[in-house]
Amino acid sequence: MTLNSAQKEAISHLDGPMMVLAGPGSGKTSVIAGRTASMILEGGVSPDHILVVTFSRMAAKEMKERFAKTAGMAGNGVTFGTFHGVFYGILKAAYGFQADNILTGEEKTAILRQIVTETADPQMLEGDFLEDLIREISLVKAGNIAIEHYHSASCPDEIFTQVYQSYEKILKARRKLDFDDMIVSCYDLLIRREDILNAWRQKFRYILVDEFQDISPMQYKVVRLLAAPLDNLFIVGDDDQSIYHFRGANPEIMLGFCSDYPEARRVLLNVNYRCSGNILQTAAEVIGKNRKRFQKELTTPNPEGDPVGIRIYANPREQFSHVASLLKKKLEEGKGLEDTALLFRTNQEAEGIVGALMNLGIPFMMKESLPNLFQHWICRDLLCYLSLAGEVPRRSDFLAVMNRPNRYLSRQAVMAASVKEAGETRIDFNRLEAYYQDKVWMKSRIRNLRKDLAELHNMAPYGAITYIRKAAGYEDYLREYAGYRRMKPDDLMDVLDRLHESARGYASVDSWTAYMEDYARELKEQARKQKQKTEGVTLATLHSVKGLEYDTVYILNVNEGSIPYRKAVLPDAIEEERRLFYVGMTRARKNLNLCFVRRRYETECEPSRFLLEAGYRSMSNR
Repeated sequence: MTLNSAQKEAISHLDGPMMVLAGPGSGKTSVIAGRTASMILEGGVSPDHILVVTFSRMAAKEMKERFAKTAGMAGNGVTFGTFHGVFYGILKAAYGFQADNILTGEEKTAILRQIVTETADPQMLEGDFLEDLIREISLVKAGNIAIEHYHSASCPDEIFTQVYQSYEKILKARRKLDFDDMIVSCYDLLIRREDILNAWRQKFRYILVDEFQDISPMQYKVVRLLAAPLDNLFIVGDDDQSIYHFRGANPEIMLGFCSDYPEARRVLLNVNYRCSGNILQTAAEVIGKNRKRFQKELTTPNPEGDPVGIRIYANPREQFSHVASLLKKKLEEGKGLEDTALLFRTNQEAEGIVGALMNLGIPFMMKESLPNLFQHWICRDLLCYLSLAGEVPRRSDFLAVMNRPNRYLSRQAVMAASVKEAGETRIDFNRLEAYYQDKVWMKSRIRNLRKDLAELHNMAPYGAITYIRKAAGYEDYLREYAGYRRMKPDDLMDVLDRLHESARGYASVDSWTAYMEDYARELKEQARKQKQKTEGVTLATLHSVKGLEYDTVYILNVNEGSIPYRKAVLPDAIEEERRLFYVGMTRARKNLNLCFVRRRYETECEPSRFLLEAGYRSMSNR
């Protein structure tokens, strides 16, 4: 490729620290590959002394391939790897660790599930608790936070501390390390064993770090140790694209790099070769509102192109069906959809657009495994209520929801009220009342429950869910559960709202569950097809598309509460949400469409503040 002056300056740098600020689409991969080749071919550096480190195996593989193409060699000698891969190599050489010493994701989940079951309330396993727990354990380790000083966001502190300590005890007994342990153990090894540290310093005399904005404090400590005293540390990244705080990434490390290395040279790759002029300008308007960032002016040699589209819809259903119809029209015109992406803030938002694509037979690819909304425990609860309203109230369904909300019914009472008929164990409500014959208040609760189930009997799913939520008290149960789990009730209410909305228009429970079955089949089929052939429009979260690009991008649900996400309250969290939106915007080469809705689940919705920051004062269709 033809290099611009900033790229040439970065590639020709040899000794000492350098920070390369690489805006989106500015050719940073080419710069890293080019500089690696230049050090060998022009600077006389031995390939054995070069370490190129990034965050994923795919990125490391791509970097190695790009280097081989640039340098005209296979890259033998240069170490291309992930942080975890490099740290594992250091630990393996010192301690003889093997692959079976590394804890897999499946093992980690199984261990934590066992601990929670044995030491806490098994009900906590409902929902996303294990995922939240794994994320918080990683945050504690990546930030090197003392457990006694950490306040959990997912459960009471005493439960988190107990689970964390039990987890660490099991890992030690099994001689296992998780990914975060590799970083901490590697740092401890290097500061304790100067001989080992010096050996690796001799090996890695030149260190290049890609996506530096995503580095965690512990990773940075290890990199600084290895780079000293030569400090041939070449970092490439964009503080405006730091979006992984939940993994321990800290953009302030990059912002403070020149303070840590006052002699560091600084280069700005400010030419965006990806986006049209209008897309780049609009994205710059948004990210410019962040305060904690390097100020930078980006340019592009590309034409201005079409204005960024603002698409306004009455509700999510209209949004999804209209976007799907636009894609259908494109297919009918003989155009492919592989250059198009539909992006959303969280993968829980995917159900609506997946359903709309299914209805029109539009092929799609999933950047990550999309969760099935209908496998959520709240959906199971609703279906249990609806099943109990049928002719045969099954015991299993009754056990699931009898105390949601709490009616103080005991399992012993349920067993006493169980009756077997035609191979099915059902509940006899008369027996249940008889069990509590001396407790008038309990008999009253049972009668109220029977009345609720009778009301549900002939209702369509949408109306039935309304009744379950309000009259039967299910929303009260969710609020109590959220308080116990230290969750915002809105998280659970959002799931309930999406399930409620999905039931709209179905005349019977059978027709609604038939749709659920079709949806589950389609997700499995799409996952199977992707292993054989990738085709269709890409569905992805904003987090999962960093580093990718498409001709056309639709960002869905650009509303307050979604983008920025409702959990983002503090100024630093809002700035990260703005960076995430900026990443999504700059995935688009030619056409960018920002979609928002006026109403959601019978509630007025506000357009995202980021739309207003982009200069869209008039919210009329464009």
